[in-house]
Amino acid sequence: MKELLHNISQCAICKAHLPLGPRPVATANIKSKIVIIGQAPGTKVHQSGIPWDDQSGKKLRQWLNVTEEQFYNTENFAIIPMGFCYPGKAKTGDLPPRPECAPQWHQQLLDKMPNVELIILIGAYAQQYYLKESAKRTLTETVGEYKSYLPTYFPIPHPSPTNRFWRSKNPWFEELVVPELEKKVKEIL
Repeated sequence: MKELLHNISQCAICKAHLPLGPRPVATANIKSKIVIIGQAPGTKVHQSGIPWDDQSGKKLRQWLNVTEEQFYNTENFAIIPMGFCYPGKAKTGDLPPRPECAPQWHQQLLDKMPNVELIILIGAYAQQYYLKESAKRTLTETVGEYKSYLPTYFPIPHPSPTNRFWRSKNPWFEELVVPELEKKVKEIL
């Protein structure tokens, strides 16, 4: 695992497409129990090199009902984004994660984590990649059907502040789904 994480930290396969250059951000441990697969680091995470070190991370930890210490303990959580580097700015938010990372690295990482009990799929990119044809037409429908993906996957929306409109339109998520997510995480940890 150490060698694999080192190789990922040196990755530059999409260097030409990265406005701030490569700085892969991923954490994992052979003892990891839960894998979090999000989109890609934002500028703050690119600067710090710490995954989910922003407002989205604060909201995610609330949804999981875990402390920072629990969250950053790699024996609890592996954090593997769809794109390991900051992809650049879009008209609203950031560009989609680079498509090279997941096929290049994800399976190698997952193969080294035999204790994984749950994979949390954050946002449409992770859900489409992992759920393939079983993903519903929209993220809202996929998240609404989260029980059908258990025990392996738990799809959730992105906890970004820019997603607050989605959350206000879909109060059922925080009322019904988040408590189920908390419960599942607590059981595993």
